[in-house]
Amino acid sequence: MKAAVVVFPGSNCDRDLAVALAKITGEQPAMVWHRDVDLPPGIDLVALPGGFSHGDYLRSGAMAARAPVMRAVAQAAARGVAVLGVCNGFQVLTEAGLLPGALMRNAGLDFVCRDVALTVANAQTMFTSRYDAGETIRIPVAHHDGNYVADADALARLEGDGRVVFRYAEPVNGSAHDIAGIVNDAGNVLGLMPHPERLIEPEQGGTGGRRLFDGLLAALG
Repeated sequence: MKAAVVVFPGSNCDRDLAVALAKITGEQPAMVWHRDVDLPPGIDLVALPGGFSHGDYLRSGAMAARAPVMRAVAQAAARGVAVLGVCNGFQVLTEAGLLPGALMRNAGLDFVCRDVALTVANAQTMFTSRYDAGETIRIPVAHHDGNYVADADALARLEGDGRVVFRYAEPVNGSAHDIAGIVNDAGNVLGLMPHPERLIEPEQGGTGGRRLFDGLLAALG
């Protein structure tokens, strides 16, 4: 599986994501700067990392969504290339229109940084095939703007099409329907607020995030 990690000014989880991908795939991912206009050829996965792109000015992810590289990311997604947006990456994907809805300020206005319980709502995507539907896993979160919102029609479509893949199993940020992660219509773009790359080895305190990457490796080779 050939992967690329996009780096924006203010990204601070790009190395975490790159290390996780390298450990699981055995190949160092390409690091792509936000001003690049092309992705490396033959990419199977594009990963947008967490952090505070452009200092979260305007809205979280709003400026990064208009970076030159995002046109190439959108084109890759349309071709069926897998795209993973973690935390700020999820915010960028919604701002870029690759996923519906938006990520707003957490309910309570607190920065949430801790492990949280997630329920796997859909285990039939390329990102979740190594999980069991309905199982509860533990993944870290670290965000101030993770409160997922969408209009009633969009939420109904997400639920009806099985595009909600992760839900919070405990109060975290006030997200509608406890949504922690969703996929696009085609199922090849996933955005989630929790950080699976931070929990892939026992030395990190658990391996709840590893199976997401194992599933991608199995699906994409």
